[in-house]
Amino acid sequence: MDRIRIRGGEPLKGQVSIVGAKNAALPLMAAGLLTDETLSLGNLPQLIDIATMANMLNQHGAGVTLDGNGADGYAGRTMSIRTADVTNTTAPYDLVRKMRASVLVLGPLLARCGRADVSLPGGCAIGTRPVNLHIDGLRELGAEVEIEGGYIRATAPRGLKGAEIRFPVVSVGATENLLMAATLAKGETVLDNAAREPEVADLANCLIAMGADIEGVGTERLVIRGTDRLHGADYRVMPDRIETGTYAIAAAVTGGDLELVDTDISLVGAVAEPLAESGVELSETDKGFRVRRNGAGIAGVDVMTQPYPGFPTDMQAQMMALMTVASGASMITETIFENRFMHVPELSRMGANITVHGSSALVRGVPALTGAPVMATDLRASVSLVIAGLAAEGETIINRVYHLDRGYERLERKLAGCGADIERLGD
Repeated sequence: MDRIRIRGGEPLKGQVSIVGAKNAALPLMAAGLLTDETLSLGNLPQLIDIATMANMLNQHGAGVTLDGNGADGYAGRTMSIRTADVTNTTAPYDLVRKMRASVLVLGPLLARCGRADVSLPGGCAIGTRPVNLHIDGLRELGAEVEIEGGYIRATAPRGLKGAEIRFPVVSVGATENLLMAATLAKGETVLDNAAREPEVADLANCLIAMGADIEGVGTERLVIRGTDRLHGADYRVMPDRIETGTYAIAAAVTGGDLELVDTDISLVGAVAEPLAESGVELSETDKGFRVRRNGAGIAGVDVMTQPYPGFPTDMQAQMMALMTVASGASMITETIFENRFMHVPELSRMGANITVHGSSALVRGVPALTGAPVMATDLRASVSLVIAGLAAEGETIINRVYHLDRGYERLERKLAGCGADIERLGD
């Protein structure tokens, strides 16, 4: 199993190109099941999760091909998905257990075929993320849904029907699943208290390009008027705001100076604000924006994760890594997932001073972290250990880095290209 070795202390300088958003690309790929024509997705990231979803679509009968070249010369930036016929409506455990986003095939399969059997999902172990909101919403659309043998078994032989659905809590996945299902339902569907994340808006805009009738994109109230069929489209995946924020924090923690290109500072507004408060300068450029410390060091700031447009839960671990070397104390509060402090013991192994009280972590900054062997527990925890390793004195070995490959494309190459002393080690 691969490991990553980092010798810290090198400031990051140069330019990092941000790829398409994983969290946008996965539902966009699932949307390819809604039409018998070709959906072409550009700016696709090259990640394990993308390959997993491609395998999922293949076994449903989709033809999936990669072509085109990115600016970095690597092939596979454009994916074409054509599902002339859905040959299999079962999403098996062996695939779904690898990635929670696989459950996003549920809505499209049910809407197009009137049936879907989808294994209960897996993915990162960051707490219980129940699919009850997906199931309840599909039932309101007229589906019959049962949980049997570890599978969600849904049928709608006469098709789905529009309904008014109000989510009791904000859910990105449930919003995306029901949004896709509603595009082929009969009549009008209203999704109230819908997730407002940019990735949801990206999906809605792609569906509109495919012929869907959707109002309220980017708001908490989505109105979808169902149509008999959708057609193909060419669509470009939005930049990854989590990758953007991650490299911004990496620049800050090392006292570096990075330009992040092919992205937009507006995508990381909720992260940019506490970064600026902590002493990090962010300034727009022609290609993206520049990140550097203001010379006074990092000051402790408090953050609380919230649904968009609040501070994203997917940036909590990275922000905590930065706060471990800040002056003063900071309070990090997690309100989205109850099990997302698993990186705390590993950061503590590197000398961080963190005390967890329920859903909050009090971080008292230390003068310096010390390199140590650590183990990744989930995707964002993995990259927080990379950030800590970049700032630490001495050598850090990060084990179980397969989590990183699910969400960060060629992380060690990008960091090495900006001056980091980092390499991937085999068994």
